[in-house]
Amino acid sequence: MSEPVARLMVEEISRREIETELIDVVALGLPIDDAGEAIKPPAFAASMTRADALVIVSPEYNHSFPGLLKHALDTCLTEYVHKAVGIVGVSSGPWGGTRGIQDLLPVMRELGLVTIFWDVYFANVRRAFDTSEALTDDAQLRRIDKFLAELIWMARTLRHGRETMAL
Repeated sequence: MSEPVARLMVEEISRREIETELIDVVALGLPIDDAGEAIKPPAFAASMTRADALVIVSPEYNHSFPGLLKHALDTCLTEYVHKAVGIVGVSSGPWGGTRGIQDLLPVMRELGLVTIFWDVYFANVRRAFDTSEALTDDAQLRRIDKFLAELIWMARTLRHGRETMAL
């Protein structure tokens, strides 16, 4: 049920005339017999290099985030440093992925990403969209707008820092 949320986020980002790309970690086809940068998919690494920010849409999975997401994130390291990240939680239950987001935050820091102050939660996600995958609660768009405003501000600020200040 994360796919409609991911598509909605791409649509909302695109409305702000920001180039965006939807990357499904399942489609990366990562091998599971190795880990880390040794299995870095070149196209994924190139996307991460180009990106000024990431929006991670993650379902809550057993009170955390999916292992495949962590596996995919671990394939890049230098590509993430000093880039903004916002997290969107998805859950079939009432908490909207809060526990998964909570577990992702220290991982983001370790990868060198800078988390924004707002998250978006899709609780009871099966009721969040109708049969045509249209959002059923317009209040969610206001939360997404606040989230994206913060993400865009942070991305632009960090890009300025990466381009003008030596570390």
